[in-house]
Amino acid sequence: MKDKLKIKISIADRVYPLTVSPSQEEGLRKAAKKIDTLIKEFERNYAVRDKQDVLAMCALQFASKVEQEGIETHKISEETEERLKNLDALLSQHLG
Repeated sequence: MKDKLKIKISIADRVYPLTVSPSQEEGLRKAAKKIDTLIKEFERNYAVRDKQDVLAMCALQFASKVEQEGIETHKISEETEERLKNLDALLSQHLG
């Protein structure tokens, strides 16, 4: 546990003690802040029964964002690969 920090992260009015590497601390604190902001937004805009419902919606929103970014990255990679193949074909024509 050398070079580890003991921190406390608050999410949905609960405190979670964590042991993390220094490089993780900022990201975890920012993530917890985003979760709390999203919780407040859901509570303000929707009739929610309890924190479990709000936390489930937060998890769904974050997970869907990650999945969508993965889909978009894959699509961009395919487009880039196709462009590189076209450029390679053009170069081969002119050089060959």
